[in-house]
Amino acid sequence: MLNQRLQQKLLQKLSPQQILLMKLLQIPTVGLEQRIKQEIEDNPALEMEEPDTVDTLEKTEEVSGDTSDEFSDSTEDEVDDYAKEDDYDLEDYMNTTDDDDIPEYKLKANNYSKDDEPHEIPFASGVSFHDYLISQLGLRNLDEKKHNIGLYIIGNLDDSGYLHRSVDAIADDLAFTQNISTTGEEVEEVLKIIQDFEPVGVGARDLKECLLIQLRKKMEEAPSAEIELAIRIISRYFNEFTKKHYDKIIKKAEISEDKLKKAIDEILKLNPKPGNSLSETTKTNHYIIPDFTVTNNNGELELTLNSWNMPELHVSRTYGEMLSDLSKGKKSKKQREAFSFIKRKVDSARWFIEAIKQRQNTLLNTMEAIVDYQKEYFLTGDETKLRPMILKDIAEKIGMDISTVSRVANSKYVQTDFGTFLLKNFFSESMTKENGEEVSTREIKKILSNIIEAEDKKKPLTDDKLAHLLKEKGYNVARRTVAKYREQLGIPVARLRKEL
Repeated sequence: MLNQRLQQKLLQKLSPQQILLMKLLQIPTVGLEQRIKQEIEDNPALEMEEPDTVDTLEKTEEVSGDTSDEFSDSTEDEVDDYAKEDDYDLEDYMNTTDDDDIPEYKLKANNYSKDDEPHEIPFASGVSFHDYLISQLGLRNLDEKKHNIGLYIIGNLDDSGYLHRSVDAIADDLAFTQNISTTGEEVEEVLKIIQDFEPVGVGARDLKECLLIQLRKKMEEAPSAEIELAIRIISRYFNEFTKKHYDKIIKKAEISEDKLKKAIDEILKLNPKPGNSLSETTKTNHYIIPDFTVTNNNGELELTLNSWNMPELHVSRTYGEMLSDLSKGKKSKKQREAFSFIKRKVDSARWFIEAIKQRQNTLLNTMEAIVDYQKEYFLTGDETKLRPMILKDIAEKIGMDISTVSRVANSKYVQTDFGTFLLKNFFSESMTKENGEEVSTREIKKILSNIIEAEDKKKPLTDDKLAHLLKEKGYNVARRTVAKYREQLGIPVARLRKEL
């Protein structure tokens, strides 16, 4: 049965302007330029002037200055009346023609002599891994059918150079997709040809086959007793080798520990991922562009915000003049529609400009708080100096919502004198030592890493022993916690760390 009733609900909703700010906060510096260009394409009322690449490479804290407070400093808990028209003066965002307002970069000359040393990063061109193999295939005297089989095999190799499909499956695919009638034996024959290509080991179906291809190639070029033994170990005792059960190998192969060590040394020279052995110039280059830079200037920490791709934004003077003209006198229906459209575009443009300003201000405030909180680390680079720090600590320090700090920390990088790091890596839980002192879990991981690095590799320390050594240093950590930290550090168990 349907019925009607009155009901009151208390809801909080973010304004479109606040949603825009939250989205901009998530974007790292490297993606901000593209976001601004997209906004300019979508909104003709928004225009930009290209900044001087030299003078605006880094924007210091002075850039943010006293930015507008129309935006909320946090999120859901701090909704405000940002969108009121009276809060804005359109002229503040307009392009002006006064001499006093000519951008500084337009008054500068960029003069370079022939003696100036260029600092561009050179990029060498190169062929891809698969193209490199295809070029070698073309040098073999193969008929058209085998050549096509070879092309299909190469196309199925992963970036490491491995073939993860059976020859029978490839034969079936060739019949269905390319109308090439072949057998698994014929595919195997072509695969053996590809396994003779450079880099050695390519075309293997698993790690064992990859190592054997490389060892047999070395045996052909420079035979030795060590390589021969290495081939026997991989062929017969591969499982024991991967698990580092060296005692079992010595007993089964009836060899001395010294001979085993020499054979293993030959195996360790091999490349388990031959596809990655090509020159880096044939691969895509990935660079991290830091959002912040922290430098130690004689004991004083200096923070800068990287704004290399931040253009000067302003509301289009043309749209502003049209809006002013249409606001006067009585208007027809079409004029009212035009006025409404232009007003929406102008409002959207100035909201976007304010959002960019507030983004810069929020980023600086957050990073300033982190630098202040972790001052000892930024001065020394010693991870044991990192204090326990969670999102709530920084949120309370700058008076913002935890979600805002999370958006800043999750995708931003900071360049320090000790390297470039993801901001969220500075956040860690706390643990209490036996003397009652609170320390960061990062500090414990660093000490654990140092202990493992200094251990006797012939008798590596078990997790129980590691827990005992940490306890001796005042860190009461359980064995399962040690195992968790060790895995997070990418360190294998004791047995796999063993060396002869």
